[in-house]
Amino acid sequence: MIRLSKLVGINSWSNTSGSSSPCSWRGVTCTQVNRTYTLITQLSLPGLSVSDPEFLTVLCQIDSLQSLDLSYNQLTTITDEFITDCGKISTLKKLNFSGNMLSGLLPIFHGFVVLESLDLSYNSLEGSVESQLDGLVGIRSLNLSQNKFTGFLPSKLGKNLALEELQFSKNNFTGPIPEELIRSYQNLTLIDLSVNGLTGSIPNTIGRLSKLKTLLISSNALSGAIPEGLSSIQTLSWLSANQNRFTGRIPRGISRYLTSLDLSYNQLNGLIPDDLLSAPNLQHVDLSYNSLQGPIGADMSPSLFRLRLGSNLLNGSIPSAALGRLLKMTYLELDNNSLSGDIPIELGKCKSLALLNLAQNKLSGFIPKELGTLEQLQVIKLQQNRLNGEIPVQFSQLSSLLNLNISGNFLTGSIPSAIGSLKKVTNINLQGNKLTGAIPDLTGNSELIELQLGTNCLSGKIPDMPLKLQIALNLSHNCFEGPIPATLGKLSALEVLDLSNNRFTGTIPRSLTGMVSLTVLVVSNNRLHGTVPEFNNPHLHIEFSGNDLKNTTTDSSPDYTSKRKKISVTAAVLISIAAAVFAILIVGMILFLGLRRLYQVKDENVRGGEEAATPEVIQGHLITTNSFHKSRINFNIATKAVTDPRNIILKSRFSTYYKADMPGDDTSYYIKKLSWSDKVFQQGSHEKFGQELETLGRMSNSSVMIPLAYFLTADSAYLFYEYAEKGTLFDALHGIGSSASFLDWPSRFNAAVRIAEGLAFLHGCTSGPVHLFDLSSKNIFMKSLKEPKIGDIELCKVIDPSKSTGSLSAVSGSVGYIPPEYAYTMRVTMAGNVYSFGVILLELLTGKPAVSEGTELAKWVLGNSTNSEARDQILDPNISKASSGVRNQMISVLKIALGCIAVSPVARPKMSTVLKMLLNAR
Repeated sequence: MIRLSKLVGINSWSNTSGSSSPCSWRGVTCTQVNRTYTLITQLSLPGLSVSDPEFLTVLCQIDSLQSLDLSYNQLTTITDEFITDCGKISTLKKLNFSGNMLSGLLPIFHGFVVLESLDLSYNSLEGSVESQLDGLVGIRSLNLSQNKFTGFLPSKLGKNLALEELQFSKNNFTGPIPEELIRSYQNLTLIDLSVNGLTGSIPNTIGRLSKLKTLLISSNALSGAIPEGLSSIQTLSWLSANQNRFTGRIPRGISRYLTSLDLSYNQLNGLIPDDLLSAPNLQHVDLSYNSLQGPIGADMSPSLFRLRLGSNLLNGSIPSAALGRLLKMTYLELDNNSLSGDIPIELGKCKSLALLNLAQNKLSGFIPKELGTLEQLQVIKLQQNRLNGEIPVQFSQLSSLLNLNISGNFLTGSIPSAIGSLKKVTNINLQGNKLTGAIPDLTGNSELIELQLGTNCLSGKIPDMPLKLQIALNLSHNCFEGPIPATLGKLSALEVLDLSNNRFTGTIPRSLTGMVSLTVLVVSNNRLHGTVPEFNNPHLHIEFSGNDLKNTTTDSSPDYTSKRKKISVTAAVLISIAAAVFAILIVGMILFLGLRRLYQVKDENVRGGEEAATPEVIQGHLITTNSFHKSRINFNIATKAVTDPRNIILKSRFSTYYKADMPGDDTSYYIKKLSWSDKVFQQGSHEKFGQELETLGRMSNSSVMIPLAYFLTADSAYLFYEYAEKGTLFDALHGIGSSASFLDWPSRFNAAVRIAEGLAFLHGCTSGPVHLFDLSSKNIFMKSLKEPKIGDIELCKVIDPSKSTGSLSAVSGSVGYIPPEYAYTMRVTMAGNVYSFGVILLELLTGKPAVSEGTELAKWVLGNSTNSEARDQILDPNISKASSGVRNQMISVLKIALGCIAVSPVARPKMSTVLKMLLNAR
């Protein structure tokens, strides 16, 4: 053990505090044989960065070992000496090498006569699996998931037929599921073959596995019918066969003993068996994205909490009597079918309902007021139906509501003023109806980031809007008159503003030029005149046809041009005088701030004059040890830069980025402002936040934006970062005009790998994983086209989601990147970050933004990836057609992306694994 302690490098092993017994060491478990004799029986050493192969040989000298856990280390090989020496240990039952860096072929295991559990998952082992495991005569649990194995599935695994758990998911196995495997191992309780390239049908003999509890075969190319034999397995509780090519009808009785059934994304047809939804233990059913027909059965299990039948060919009415008994129903999705009739008022009895999606059907009648009694309801999607009547005023009682979409119906009347009391709502879409009257006061919707009111008959004055609007404000195709309100310029985070096809008069307010986040401005087909003001935003696309407007960027406006020349002559004199005065003020201020040194300023009485516009610094510090940055960062210039809105480069949900140019050699920095006034920020001490920044500043990773310095004021924090000359990845992929850059596939693949490296680094930090609240292409900053850097790493240290809404959807993430589970949880997770990264991969693969024309990219890709022929249509044709090598590599990355955006967080790989997969795709 002393020799082991030198190899493993654990502090508690090298410093035993005087104890001579290794049984007190970390990860060591002993068994007392008698008063004087103790045996070491277990070693559990996960995540210790062990890499020395000699370590394996030495530990085999512990001949009493029963369990060895070396998961998530950095071992690259299992040595022959380990196989030989540890294979002789007659007590060793459990061996775990998962999450290492093992590569090459699967070792041949000799000996290990009592080994019951072998876990080699999450490595990079390759080749075929044949007779290497035949020596494992006692194996009961075998996990080879998440490797690079190829070839057919083995039909024999060891000489012991008592195998209970078989996990081969996320490899590259092809061919059929061997019938001999099913016949030979009758004790199997768990089979996981998901995410491979398996073909053929499920063997009919699978019904003989009388002890089977879990069968996971999703994301393959399996075809044929679902075997009726599955219905006879009384122990089977979880069946997941989604994303395959299964055809035919769903057999009766298949759900008889199940708690979870997922057959989504297949080609199943026919009726849903009338007994399928009535199984007493059934909790989760997903049959979406098939071609199922007929009505929904009226008999449903009261245990159901998730029912997804969307994107089929179902018709008839929604069974009302059954819904009244579903007190546990939390997620109900029946969208994109041909359901007709009324929305049942019995839905009001489903008090646990959090998501209701009945969109894209043929439903008619009124929206039931009873929906307003569902206090847990967070998402209502009723768009694209034939609903009429008015919006129920009872919706104002939906205190948990986040997303309301009732667009594309025949709703009339006015928008209820009480809608403005929904404090948590983030998205409201009422467009495409026949609503009349004025827009009510919506400033109470303090978390609202998207408001779609286009294509109605609204009129009157446009009121002040919620200041957090970000995604879009759409008032197009209505009857608004008069001037465009200058107050819209306060929406500094707004990205899309559509005022087209109204009767607006006057000019475009100059206040709109301050909307630095704006990417699309549409004012076409109004009665506007004058000139289009100059916007400083290089990403902005303006549409203004159908007006009497002139563009200042053309030569078609001589009067405007001459006026500017006249002004410039007078202004030159005034500017010269002002510059002299300004210089004096600046010198005075610098001297003043210099005396105070910008550190720990406590004189609260020094206010007023020019100081009022300059941040009152109460704490500031250089974090970086880099001499280049230390010699150039100037707090005086930074405090001045953040007072000038012309220096704003980017605005996001939580922060504002300023550009600060340092004197001397054209070095620039981002100064990132976080406002303490936002209620989601934790109200901790400045000292505590400073300590957090110091910790982040000590990180070192070329793919992460590390804070270089900071200064704190009473109401804000200002952080220094390296300036990114090329903007963001979003700009490079989707920017307009000069902001866009052509990224070939090598550049895109390099970006994917670099971002994955940064994210894996953050998730594996020794001081604790760093979870990103908002991971999107808009906060991947491009120092150059080959140097992406992940931003916003400090948000996890200052944001308290519980102070915003009942879920993370409105706080954590940008639309299109938010994992499904964030709508119903209060915890940011690494799995959630993996989902967001998967969407970024899809952007790189398709060239499309995360959301386009109201459709999320992830959902679009999932709907078009069920067969290999359609996958070519997903890829960006400008890139994929460069060569067959490029196309093949893109297909490999697409498979990785699909794993990242899996609906279930448990099914997503860890970022360290994603990185390995990307590196293996090179």
